[in-house]
Amino acid sequence: MLLQVNQERLWQSIEDINQFGATAEGGVCRLEFSPENKQARDLFVRWCEEAGCTVRVDKFGNIFARRPGKNPDGAAVITGSHLDTQTSGGRFDGIYGVLAGLEVVRTLNDNNIETENPIEIAVWTNEEGELFLPMIGSAVWLGMNDLEETLELQESDGLTIRQGLQNMGYLGDMEVNSYPVKCYFEAHIEQGPVLEENGEVLGVVNCAQKQYWYNLKVVGQEAHAGPTPMASRKDAMVAVSRMVLEFDRIGRAYDNARSTCGHFEVYPNSRNTVPGEVCFTGDLRNPDPAVLEKMDIEMRDSLAKIADEMRVELDIELHTTIDYVPFNETLVNWVREATIDTGLPWREMYTGAGHDCVNIAQRYPATMIFVPCKDGISHNPAEDAKAEDLAAGATVLANAMLKAANYGGEL
Repeated sequence: MLLQVNQERLWQSIEDINQFGATAEGGVCRLEFSPENKQARDLFVRWCEEAGCTVRVDKFGNIFARRPGKNPDGAAVITGSHLDTQTSGGRFDGIYGVLAGLEVVRTLNDNNIETENPIEIAVWTNEEGELFLPMIGSAVWLGMNDLEETLELQESDGLTIRQGLQNMGYLGDMEVNSYPVKCYFEAHIEQGPVLEENGEVLGVVNCAQKQYWYNLKVVGQEAHAGPTPMASRKDAMVAVSRMVLEFDRIGRAYDNARSTCGHFEVYPNSRNTVPGEVCFTGDLRNPDPAVLEKMDIEMRDSLAKIADEMRVELDIELHTTIDYVPFNETLVNWVREATIDTGLPWREMYTGAGHDCVNIAQRYPATMIFVPCKDGISHNPAEDAKAEDLAAGATVLANAMLKAANYGGEL
């Protein structure tokens, strides 16, 4: 029999915690280290303690709320996400995964269910990367980033991560990753339109796509906008405009591909001067690593041709590689089984965005559960989701976690 969560309680918890950082546009601005984020953390901790959990905070501010199991030393089955948002954030990104985990614990309590292994809810520090780097809390927890070096990272205003955590009262004393972990689940809004466009409620996520992030620099020559003939110009901005169209073309040419150019710096950025230099970012993604390699080669060849035609210099730096990450087959199967048991329409899919789960899946068995968001909009005050869809995802999470927490074999 499928264990059902309490839809009204889950929705009300989301509404209650989103009072912290609520904006006039209907969204949420709750940056890490802000007073609003401290308030959200404090309320989450109180709720977890009221649900019978023991709450601990590690040396990077990651929060872990543990519901004990029959085997107190058993490896933890963890679920979680983040409380911080973008400046123009929505009401469900991150917070849904955290409070879906809390709803799992409350539902187990309601039904007097004792699991073999402990269950934990994690809140990862600074997932969004609006400050510093994205997904940095889970990266430090996994040892991908050095704890002490990362604590000393400094924002433009001089604030370090260590100071930010101290200001909130969340510079904990528990060593990072200091006890056995069995597996990890993360429930999340899709942050794209696929589920909604296809009339589906649940996404069974089987992998994270591979990503290449680029820093690109184009150098032409500044010139006076009036006297300089068009044929004589080495206009860096026009060259970059053509390159952006190439990124877009490549993203449309391959199945399941994504391409984006999102940040631009123009020099001298003057009304009556031909731009002499433009720095911009590029992003290519595909769940098939071999296809992404083809996209990368095609992009480099196309942009080099444009640079030659426009008589400008081009530099391409591969800034970040995020590897293709397959999710654990057993966990995916348990999520799929629980999804089918709901009787709701669903699909198998990959995650197009980075999540803490993508980091964690490189060390531990892990997977994700997606639910739709209205019009696929996220990182935006218009971000929205239906209470019944959120509850459906939490129900799948509860049943998959229950199976994992009572499973005695290797994953």
